[in-house]
Amino acid sequence: MVAKDAFREPWRYSAAGISIALRVTPRGGRDDIDGIEQLADGRSVLKVRVRAIADGGEANKAVLVLLAKSLGVPKANVKLLSGATARLKQIAVDGDPGRLGEALRRLARAKSADAKSADAKSTD
Repeated sequence: MVAKDAFREPWRYSAAGISIALRVTPRGGRDDIDGIEQLADGRSVLKVRVRAIADGGEANKAVLVLLAKSLGVPKANVKLLSGATARLKQIAVDGDPGRLGEALRRLARAKSADAKSADAKSTD
């Protein structure tokens, strides 16, 4: 039996860095990474929300800035590969793949722990 939290990582490693599958929520109330989610088709995505609206590429710019800041890389190292007008996007991040993967794992784990903590409080 596979544990509920045993989602595959939504990023792939390459010599230049990593590519990340995202599910973006524009006008999400805050700029944040909300952990890993499994889609109905079985794919895993990193959930991202941004305050910016999905108009004129503003939400895409906010996503790139959020990822650069969260991963500690220059904004120029984060590029949109596909999904410019969709919620599902592919992002490339140039840099040390091992360090980037570990940073993403830490971010996803922290959000998972926050969600579990919030669930436990709501059932008290």
